[in-house]
Amino acid sequence: MAFNDTLFQLGMDLTRSSTAQEEDRRVAAHVAHEDYAHVAHDDRKDFFIERDGMRYAGTHLLVDLFGARRLDDIEHIQSTLKRCVEVAGATLLHIHLHHFTPNGGVSGVAVLSESHISIHSWPEADYAALDVFMCGEAQPQKCIEILREAFSARDVVVKTHHRGSELQDLKWQAARPKLAPVRLKGEKRSKRAA
Repeated sequence: MAFNDTLFQLGMDLTRSSTAQEEDRRVAAHVAHEDYAHVAHDDRKDFFIERDGMRYAGTHLLVDLFGARRLDDIEHIQSTLKRCVEVAGATLLHIHLHHFTPNGGVSGVAVLSESHISIHSWPEADYAALDVFMCGEAQPQKCIEILREAFSARDVVVKTHHRGSELQDLKWQAARPKLAPVRLKGEKRSKRAA
């Protein structure tokens, strides 16, 4: 019961179908088909980035908007997140936004195949905090100008972190899924493996 209550608070009521949930099913099915159509042709199963001699999981931008406008306009925020996804070359799975009262702030996330973009806004302070995290070929840096213009931000502060860059190459190898050992029919497991 607590699980269902938690999902309901997140806007995902399991007992009723919502427009967003229906959209998720349609988009996710289409995206899954596209994402896995190439697997047979591509030996690499991960989406880690190798760029400028570094290997990492993805680029995580922490974006602070100061002196920003329209931070209480949920439709504007939704369309801005969609534009960010488009210019970054990412794949949108779902957007969920929540409007707070009485200040009108908005909190939410655009869930992507490549990870996410999240926002929490304080319109009373003309401030918004965003996370833009993407892996693979997506270009999260392209979101910065979209955000600056869409919210008429006076100042934008961006901190960049390459997630997982601290792992050594051997640890990346160890993190790859291991193939299960193959046993012939009728072959018994050794006592050691039991």
